[in-house]
Amino acid sequence: MTSLQSDAISALSHGHHGAPFDVLGPHQDGDTVIIRAFRPAAKTLDVVVTRGKDETSHTMERLSDQGLFEVAVPGKADEITYHFQASLFNGNSETSEDVYRFSPMISDYDMYLHSEGRFLGVYQKLGAHLRDVDGVTGVNFAVWAPNALRVSVIGPFNRWDERQNPMRRHGDSGIWEIFIPGIGPGEEYKYHVKSTQMGYEGEKADPYALAAELRPNTASVVADLSTYTWNDDEWMQARAESDPLKQPMVIYEVHLGSWKRKGENGEDWLTYRELADELVSYVADMNYTHIELMPVAEHPFDGSWGYQVTGYYAPTSRYGSPEDFMYFVDQCHQHGIGVILDWVPAHFPKDGFALSFFDGTHLYSHADPRQGEHPDWGTYIFNYGRNEVRSFLIANALFWLKQYHIDGLRVDAVSSMLYLDFGRKDGEWIPNQYGGNENLDAVHFLREANEIIHREAPGTITIAEESTAWPMVSRPTYLGGLGFTLKWNMGWMHDTLAYMQKDPVYRRYHHNNMTFSMMYAFSENFVLSLSHDEVVHGKGSIMGKMSGDWWQKFAQSRLLYGYQLMHPGKALTFMGYEIGQWSEWSEERSLDWHLVDESSYHKQLQNWVRDMNALVRDEPALHETDFNPEGFQWIEPNDADNSVFSFIRYAEDKEDFLIYVGNFTPVPQYNYRIGVPQPGHYNEVLNSDSEHYGGSNVGNGGGFHTDDISWHGFDQSLNLTVPPLACVILRWHAS
Repeated sequence: MTSLQSDAISALSHGHHGAPFDVLGPHQDGDTVIIRAFRPAAKTLDVVVTRGKDETSHTMERLSDQGLFEVAVPGKADEITYHFQASLFNGNSETSEDVYRFSPMISDYDMYLHSEGRFLGVYQKLGAHLRDVDGVTGVNFAVWAPNALRVSVIGPFNRWDERQNPMRRHGDSGIWEIFIPGIGPGEEYKYHVKSTQMGYEGEKADPYALAAELRPNTASVVADLSTYTWNDDEWMQARAESDPLKQPMVIYEVHLGSWKRKGENGEDWLTYRELADELVSYVADMNYTHIELMPVAEHPFDGSWGYQVTGYYAPTSRYGSPEDFMYFVDQCHQHGIGVILDWVPAHFPKDGFALSFFDGTHLYSHADPRQGEHPDWGTYIFNYGRNEVRSFLIANALFWLKQYHIDGLRVDAVSSMLYLDFGRKDGEWIPNQYGGNENLDAVHFLREANEIIHREAPGTITIAEESTAWPMVSRPTYLGGLGFTLKWNMGWMHDTLAYMQKDPVYRRYHHNNMTFSMMYAFSENFVLSLSHDEVVHGKGSIMGKMSGDWWQKFAQSRLLYGYQLMHPGKALTFMGYEIGQWSEWSEERSLDWHLVDESSYHKQLQNWVRDMNALVRDEPALHETDFNPEGFQWIEPNDADNSVFSFIRYAEDKEDFLIYVGNFTPVPQYNYRIGVPQPGHYNEVLNSDSEHYGGSNVGNGGGFHTDDISWHGFDQSLNLTVPPLACVILRWHAS
């Protein structure tokens, strides 16, 4: 009966056939339907055909020892439905649908958009998605592998046998697709890829997988993201209508696996749902406005902290399910806290089960290591010039912002993306078409990504970790900028920490370390960051960087935090800073929360951080004009001899302002006169030397009235006491 050639039978039986839908499934032959199936585990195989209310069983002929079966059934293919009934070699029986009787679900337009790099919803079609087809439930799988000879879906449902479910290729698009009935959420799977190149074959995790196994296992997992009911409508509506540049932003940077742990020896992680209770409550109590999460996308190596991603669309299974992560974000929003994710489009690891060498070629990266590899990190660089790669990454950004209601993305390692010679010596990189070192494809990608994000997810933010002098990083693309909302101010961080590490007696010679940032403060929309990068790799803790004895370290930590939050720009600090963590951070253990319980100094520092955060939340002068030069005015930037700095922060209403005076020496400054812009009474709003914060309680008795004495170019002035290693913050009240 069969008209199959022996080589076709051999290719199917041995898993080499690249067009299985041409052979398997139903095929009309005159007045009969020829049905073929490949079932290696079946001893015998029957096809049960349904026509209306009638049902008939037909025994299939075995065409090969490997398990290829065939039968001819009278009738028309579009008039019948059928399923298989198998008797297995192990003595069991099995009923199954025929995956090769279902039509494709990806449209020509989908494939066109993908090839053009403009498929913003590609994650809704590629990957594994639950479907109901003609009353049959199952999962539709689709993957891009243009250089594959054959791609199969493997999993427990087919005994991980790559011969059983080879996929349909959609022509030149390079997309492979198959619908597999009878499986659902929680099912593990991979793609088995045979390449046209060099005989390569391997098992690959799904680039678009929505969930993944817990490391060290590497299978993808089918997930249904439609079951969670969100309760943050009010937050999402307000987000879409907001201007984030004028909103308060005090960011708490967190590594979820080490913020706090459980278990007798702290060996177990908190789950997303436990974090939704403990972490969210803590952040709300501390008056932070945002949590920035170090990468939560799936990654195999704990020591990478999430920055070597293998599952771009899957929240890591370390802490729970995708639905659990949604609950965490939802709880943040219901407590008035925004969520920012660290996003890593700069590079990906070489792990063989993931994007690396995906279809036997450098599909997602460059083949030439001078373009395609990071010499410092041992990772691959995305090929931003390839349309389908841009679709993968830009859609991924939108996926987190829309599907998980994430409020912003902090884009990691932007500098490494912008420069072709990043981390390379002469001769180890390829210039662009104009002979320069700028990665023009990366520049185009970043601009396009920012344009799309701000258009498709209004009110969300993007933050660039960019450490060079690349111009206009946080300026709109229509002005020639990269289009980011904000940029980390690495210069401020380096200069400030260098100053704080010096003995106060020498600070007069480095006064410009603290004033220089105001020379460029409004050239970008800056985030002043004291991040995890400053407390790893032998750098110690922030507390450990402060000079002096025990008391002075706490005093200076309070002084530093007050200066950071009063300085123009948004602010970020890494977890542990607020409690005076002494030890260097490690992803393998919890923060030292016992310090807060055992020492009043640590708790008093925590009180200071809480109150400063509240001040930023409550005072328009500390968030409305962060990026407007009219919102800042020096009172005295040049008092190097005393290492005292004083300035004014204005709200949009210029009569709403705060005054900062900071003394960076351990010598109290008595009768220290500063000019002020308005006559009247000035309340001492906060004083970091208050005994409530662990200070010596030197201050101004709550405030002073102005003197009619000109000073610092103002008609009125105040005669203050500025406490040692401390700052005071003053608010004006008209007489």
